[in-house]
Formats: sequence, C-alpha cells, structure tokens
Amino acid sequence: MEGKMLYSGKDLRKLIIPLIIEQILAIAVGMADTIMVSAAGEAAVSGVSLVDTVNILLINVFSALATGGAVAVMLIRAGMNPALALIFAFLAGMAAGFVTGVLHTFFGIPGILASILTQIGLYSVNLGIMGKSNQAVNVMQYKLVASLRYVTGEGNWIFFLKLIFAALILIALCYWFFGTELGASIRATGCNEQMARAQGINTGFNKVLALMISNGLVGLCGGIYAQYQGAADVNMGRGAIVIGLAAVIISEVIFGKFC
Repeated sequence: MEGKMLYSGKDLRKLIIPLIIEQILAIAVGMADTIMVSAAGEAAVSGVSLVDTVNILLINVFSALATGGAVAVMLIRAGMNPALALIFAFLAGMAAGFVTGVLHTFFGIPGILASILTQIGLYSVNLGIMGKSNQAVNVMQYKLVASLRYVTGEGNWIFFLKLIFAALILIALCYWFFGTELGASIRATGCNEQMARAQGINTGFNKVLALMISNGLVGLCGGIYAQYQGAADVNMGRGAIVIGLAAVIISEVIFGKFC
C-alpha cells in the first residue's frame, strides 16, 4: 500500500481532459464573441473584453475573501490589534491578485484559468494559515472592529456611523486614485486594451495592479466579515458573488440616475 498511487493515469486523464475541453470552449467562445461584435465598432469589442475581466474578478472573490479572513483571524488570535490585522488582510488579498495577474500576463495563461488556479492554490494556503478548516474569535476576548453584537447591542448607531464613515473614506481614496495618471491608465486599459497599448500604456502592469487592488479590497472585506461573524472558514467566500451582484444592481437602480 505504501507505493500505491492515489490516482492512476486513467483517473488523471478523466480529470484533466474535461478541464482542457472547458478551456478550449471558453477561449473559442471569447474569440467568437469578439468576431461577432467587431463589425459593431470598438465600443462593442471593449464591452466584450470588459465582461471577460469581470468574470476574472468574480472568480477571485471566492479565494481572496477567505484569505483575508484567515489572515485577520489568526493575527488577532496571536495578539495583534484587530484594526491593524485588517491591513495585513488587505495585503494578503493583494498577494492573491498579484499571483493571478502574473499567471495571466507573464505566463500567458487565460484570465479565467489563472483565477481558477489561484483559487485552488489558496484553498491549501488558507488551510495552512489556520491549521484547520476554521478558526474562531470571540468578541468577549478581543476588541473586534465589527461584530454581530455591535449591531444588536446598545449604542448600535455609533457602530453604523463608524462603518459609514470608514466606507466614505475608502470611496474617497478610490475616487482620488482613479483620478490620477496611473488610475486613468488602468481605466483606459479596462475600457479599450488595444487602444491603451497603442498609446504606450503598459497594459500588463495595469492588469496586475488592478487585480491587486481589487483583491486587496476583497481581502479587507474578508477580514471585516470574519470579525463580524466571529470566525474564518475556508469556504466563507462562497455566496459572495451573489451578494456583490445584488449590491451592484441595487446601487445602479438607486444612484444610476445621478451618475
């Protein structure tokens, strides 16, 4: 039994072949989308590319959220201030985005496949960080930044005011950054990569940076969410896409008329 392999060559082929077929179909569909809309102009081609980019970001939500939560919880358990732990959760999310970006730009791996590879790899990383599938933090032992007891307890309006104030600061920082020259180049890459490259913009660097920023924010949210629910779990990212899309749709309906 010691020399027996867990999977035979036949079993591995059964696992790998469907993945290869799926990637071929994904690439073929992307090429077909671009060909079909190319006659409609540059805006249509940019729209298709933007949708592909959104798919990459959505897949990363699964892994970066759990990574941020795992890092924050373990640092809090080690004695670090819960607010300071959120900074490291943000950095951990940025590291996840960096890996995805390098796989996509430097190694030429399709974006969706690069995201899936990162997600699979981070599952083991998250287990290694926590030592097991989940770890808990108690609001009675640690002065957490967010907790369900803050919402239901006395003086909950103070917690909501702090939350709104922090969100406004984060929005202001993002608004300022994307108004800078570097931020504008990232926006140009997202709107029309071919045109941005023609203008001398390093689109590969911008992709990596955009993925790092987005995953860093997701990691930050993971750290806050783990403190809020009192635990970090390797599967805590599941369902985040539905919540995120619902938030986007609601925001678009409410604020769409003013933007």
